[in-house]
Amino acid sequence: MDPALRAAATGMMAQQTRTEIIANNLANVNTSGFKRSRAHFEDLLYQTVQGTQIIGGVETETLPAIQVGRGTRLSSVQRLHEQGPIEQTGRNLDIAIEGDGFLQVQLPTGQLAYTRDGSLQISDQGVLVTSGGQTVQPPIRIPVDASELTISVSGVVSVRRGTDIQPTELGRIELARFANPSGMLNLGQNLLAPTTASGQPVIGFPNEDGMGRLQQGSLEGSNVEIVQEMVEMIAAMRAYEINSKAIKTADEMGQIANNITR
Repeated sequence: MDPALRAAATGMMAQQTRTEIIANNLANVNTSGFKRSRAHFEDLLYQTVQGTQIIGGVETETLPAIQVGRGTRLSSVQRLHEQGPIEQTGRNLDIAIEGDGFLQVQLPTGQLAYTRDGSLQISDQGVLVTSGGQTVQPPIRIPVDASELTISVSGVVSVRRGTDIQPTELGRIELARFANPSGMLNLGQNLLAPTTASGQPVIGFPNEDGMGRLQQGSLEGSNVEIVQEMVEMIAAMRAYEINSKAIKTADEMGQIANNITR
């Protein structure tokens, strides 16, 4: 196969992957706590047509090697953890994390996962859970006779029980942060799992030791900027188009060469 065809084909595949990532960002523009992703590409191995040359003697000018590139490939998909907008909901079980940190939740397998989606619910057992049913860790149980549930900026969960005048403290929400949150593994359902690349979680209370603070009655929106994603999509489309033209040109040049002897 003509190397130009192969190189241009890798360019088209790269832009197709880039478009898929942009489409996923746009699809999650209304997903609470969603973090947009960005594709990174790297060039492939180069063919060295001719090595370095020394003209004349050792102390004279040296010509660089002649190398021809052979295309590109996807090197990584980086998740960008910029703060999303804080959106007021007025619901007392909604909490937004303003700053660093993740809520800890327990999966059905017993393993811990992490999320920025603070749309909490109360299970049939009276335990705080996520919208997907995962139990918030450490578990906080809400009594049946509870009313006026409040969650402070430092994560303290309090309620009024029965006819009590003074609120009762039920527990405190903890947050986890990572040295490299972009290295975490996406599990879907707004959940992330730690990996070797992300490092081990550091546990702490909200609004302390560099952790973000909580805002009750609010949710963190997606950090996807629609205009930015649309610009990226147009750029990807143009790059895809020019790579397809490179394939067409290389094919036409091959046909001309094959028809020389006819």
